[in-house]
Amino acid sequence: MTEERPVLVVTEADDLTADMVITELNRRNVPVVRFNPADIGTDLTVSTRFGTRPDSMAGRLRTRSRTADLARVRAVYWRRPEWPTFSHLRPDDARFAAAQVRFGLGGLLYAMDGPLWVNHPQRIAAADYKPAQLALARRLGLAVPATLITNDPDEAREFIAGIRGDVLFKTLRWTPYVRDGVPVTGWAEPVSADEVDESVRVAPHLFQAQVEKAADVRVLVVGRRTFAVRIQSDLLDWRKDYSALAYTVERLPEGVTEALHLYLECLGLVSGSFDLAVDRAGDYWWLELNPNGQWGWLATETGLPMSSAFADLLAQGESP
Repeated sequence: MTEERPVLVVTEADDLTADMVITELNRRNVPVVRFNPADIGTDLTVSTRFGTRPDSMAGRLRTRSRTADLARVRAVYWRRPEWPTFSHLRPDDARFAAAQVRFGLGGLLYAMDGPLWVNHPQRIAAADYKPAQLALARRLGLAVPATLITNDPDEAREFIAGIRGDVLFKTLRWTPYVRDGVPVTGWAEPVSADEVDESVRVAPHLFQAQVEKAADVRVLVVGRRTFAVRIQSDLLDWRKDYSALAYTVERLPEGVTEALHLYLECLGLVSGSFDLAVDRAGDYWWLELNPNGQWGWLATETGLPMSSAFADLLAQGESP
């Protein structure tokens, strides 16, 4: 049976955060069609015709239990989708099939006229570039730590030597990384001028003055709503050990809140997770935007109605 004006939730199979939002949508009797692009085949089929009706497109997306009329989708929650890799095929065939899914299934979804995207994947991709994030933060008047992006070792040494206090190295983009069979990740780490060598020339590196912080703050913006949580720990990078963290609800200065909302507006996003640092003087420093960041654990820790905010936005089906 075809659902009336459903919300599409596009994510991996085990996504507890998506489950929280779907539960809230169910409470509002909003139909949901959940799928993962990696399920293409018997578990996921899509068909769309062009040029046969006055409509711009007429199509259906089917899972094993639900069907969505693509012309009547009210909103798309683009969470943590996985694309198929077709590991059972020869490498060339797998690359070919994977490209057809991305540009076929992905293209049909992008061609839908009218639904609210939270957030559109093309907007997410454009917003994920750290240099562009830093430039926008400065244009909007947010405080940004002194930062250098370079592949010139001499420039890096000069920058580090000229900073009063410590300097951190941060990755420009998280990527899966395995060393000696063990998965590793790129934390924010202190770096000295003596540690910079010629290997820096291989790729751009991000060096940033360390904020003498009193706490970290994660800010989730959902439509016109703002949820800020102070994260207290003794860690330089709080992501290293979630068991060592304490949480309290934070009230941001009005100017900071307005700047963060304008930030998302400039990028064409309706939601995003910001990382800020608060120094000992109480000033807020902008560190990073994750346009599709995790927030479920914060809702559980603080009781903030984050999933309700997402459900309200998706049920409404239009930008606030």
